Amino acid sequence: MVQPSLSHDQYHRLLRLRTALRGFLHWSEAQARTAGLTPAQHQLLLAVVGHDDPAGPTIGELADYLYVRHHSAVGLVARAETAGLIYRVEDPDDARVVRLRPTAEGLAALRGLTELHVEELNRLASHLRPLLRGLDLTQVDHGGSRVLA
Repeated sequence: MVQPSLSHDQYHRLLRLRTALRGFLHWSEAQARTAGLTPAQHQLLLAVVGHDDPAGPTIGELADYLYVRHHSAVGLVARAETAGLIYRVEDPDDARVVRLRPTAEGLAALRGLTELHVEELNRLASHLRPLLRGLDLTQVDHGGSRVLA
């Protein structure tokens, strides 16, 4: 099926939307650095604390959240553990599985960053809503972005 071409206004709004999203990511990375974390450590902490299972994510699950390969996640976990942000625990149901948990220091850093991010997202949302109006947002999977349930 041939998609109708987009209007100039739609291209313009898409540009503004992408620019705003990239601006948010840039801002987020700067906030992590100001808090003494790398952007990857911030994302790691968010993945550990925000994981559905209270036992914590496995390194494989963490790799999926971060869109990195397993061996890259292992290195990131090792560095975050050395920095005192997380620790590993044996899965209570399967001793072969290692789960990740935040330390008190990791939780404190994440709490401060999360407060800033929620505030910024609330501010940004009012600017993003008008940019989304009028764009054809039907869901066609092109194998790119994924929505985690």
